Amino acid sequence: MDPHLHHEGAALRVGLAETVVPVVVLLASACGYLHLAGRARRRNPVRGWNRWRTASFVLGLLLLTVALLPPLAPLAHTDFRGHMAQHLLVGMYAPLALVLAAPVTLLLRALPAPRARRLTVLLHTAPARVLTHPTVAFLLSTASLAVLYFTPLYQLATGNTAGHWLLHAHFLLSGCLFAYVIAGPDPAPRRPGVRTRLVYLGLAIATHAVISQLMYGGLWVDIHAPIPQVQGGAQLMYYGGDIAELLLAAALVATWRPERRERSGDTAPLVTTPAST
Repeated sequence: MDPHLHHEGAALRVGLAETVVPVVVLLASACGYLHLAGRARRRNPVRGWNRWRTASFVLGLLLLTVALLPPLAPLAHTDFRGHMAQHLLVGMYAPLALVLAAPVTLLLRALPAPRARRLTVLLHTAPARVLTHPTVAFLLSTASLAVLYFTPLYQLATGNTAGHWLLHAHFLLSGCLFAYVIAGPDPAPRRPGVRTRLVYLGLAIATHAVISQLMYGGLWVDIHAPIPQVQGGAQLMYYGGDIAELLLAAALVATWRPERRERSGDTAPLVTTPAST
């Protein structure tokens, strides 16, 4: 058999796998969310489920579709600007849309009461409190970019298919975590006040700006790509990141509810009213 034809056949199979798997996962996610939304409406016809939440989830999946399928996905393998566009969609824009869909709240409404209580207990365990601390979310989602682009990690991660998908998973999960901590409408264990969340959002904005500027100037970066591609990717990161973080700030304002004080004797503990679903 011609080795060249064998190589082309293998590349075609890999290409098909990289296309089919995301489509199957995204369709399954959409069907799962719509099923849970329908169950929530059937269980409580009066309260129902907010259609804007459903639209937000579908928008998040559409953004992931654009990022993970042609023409952008093949471009990301050969052009650093394509990689950065993927990073913005998978790690910033799609997570915000998915988080604003309030999937945890939907799950709590759709599950039977005993399972919903178990999930609530799980959300308030010590590991969950550590994971959802703003510092942890910031380190995983934003500060980790310095490790990725200023060390050989980027070349290692993008040098093979498995590493590429692990990188996508990190972008998506850490992006969802940060959006959830900053502006998520879902219940969270010990969510900090608005001022604290604004501080961490400001840190994220500053970190993105510094990394992108260093990247544009070619300082400390370890990216094996032509200079125009690296500079173009840095510009995408700078301006696209700013827009995403402004949207996150807007979501924080939109989901914020005033704190009310409930007096009991001489004490006045703060109780935060959850965002409407």
